[in-house]
Amino acid sequence: MNSPNRYREINVTGPPHELGRQIGEAASEEIRGFVDIALTQINRTTSVSRSQASRIANQSIDYVADYSPHLLDELRGISDGAGVSLEDVMLLQIRNQFAAELDSGCTSFSVGAKANRTGRMLVGQNWDNDPGLDAYTVVLTRHPEGKPSLMTVTQAGLIAYIGLNDAGIAACLNTLPAPSRPLGVPHYFTLRCLYETNSLDEAVAVVHKAKRAIPANIMLATPDGPADLEITIDKVSLLRDSADCVVTHTNHCLHPDLIAINDQFDELIESKPRKKRIDEMLSDGSCSLDLATLKAALRDHQDYPKSICRHANDHPHNGFWETVFSVILDPEKGEMHVARGTPCDREYEVYALNGSG
Repeated sequence: MNSPNRYREINVTGPPHELGRQIGEAASEEIRGFVDIALTQINRTTSVSRSQASRIANQSIDYVADYSPHLLDELRGISDGAGVSLEDVMLLQIRNQFAAELDSGCTSFSVGAKANRTGRMLVGQNWDNDPGLDAYTVVLTRHPEGKPSLMTVTQAGLIAYIGLNDAGIAACLNTLPAPSRPLGVPHYFTLRCLYETNSLDEAVAVVHKAKRAIPANIMLATPDGPADLEITIDKVSLLRDSADCVVTHTNHCLHPDLIAINDQFDELIESKPRKKRIDEMLSDGSCSLDLATLKAALRDHQDYPKSICRHANDHPHNGFWETVFSVILDPEKGEMHVARGTPCDREYEVYALNGSG
């Protein structure tokens, strides 16, 4: 029986449709539950009718078919295995196209190998969102035919989320308030294609290739060093540290070409104070960080409850958001350290891509 501090682990292998079918069957309860609450969750921060949601979901299928037909085949397998419609599974992928904040407000970092005592690159974040999503969250390991294996901590039914592959790529995600459009390739499909790459250049190329619906931020560990991608619907802007030590991000634009966008959008859950605080803790110039230091940063309570370790508060729009999980990814070892819930009062459990965690 699983410890209550660990997410349920699912391991699947095969070609795309079979991969999806196994996911659908193994996580059918979580997927059906997630489908049941998806529209309700969307409407906590915006107003979307069922007919509008259905129209966008069905139109998005064509964008996915053009961009990554093999992943549409996997999504059909998830639909078949879980016993839900393809439209409903697609709705899970496009929730953030109705209200981008649904993709979460987070604090993330990527630490280069020479900046920490492990001698390995580490990337991590707190994932701040509706704590009700915990019930639909699993750790999912996929072994696709002919492509890198990948492990993600994810809501069941999503084509990809936060995690790593066995080619040295690891990714964390932040919402990036910026212009969007109703239709395009759903964000999770560009992320999944990123896990099919082996280098930073390849990762940037697969994101560029997509006609994107929404902006996003992806914090990366790559064989080429730590990096951050600020992704708008029109461009992909790369942020790196000149010494390959530490890159940090919260929920506002940092690239010089994009900073002006910040004036067009409200600041998302104290993004600038969180950025200042994570920099204070990690960018000290010593290049001597370790797992304990990184976990302490993610547990930080300065400005509590609106802190890096986030707790429910009186904000009228998203005060119900908390840190749903905290994660540190070690792609060289193929391990995820995950605290299920607020990390200030939970231990980090280790999950291994090779199954020995």
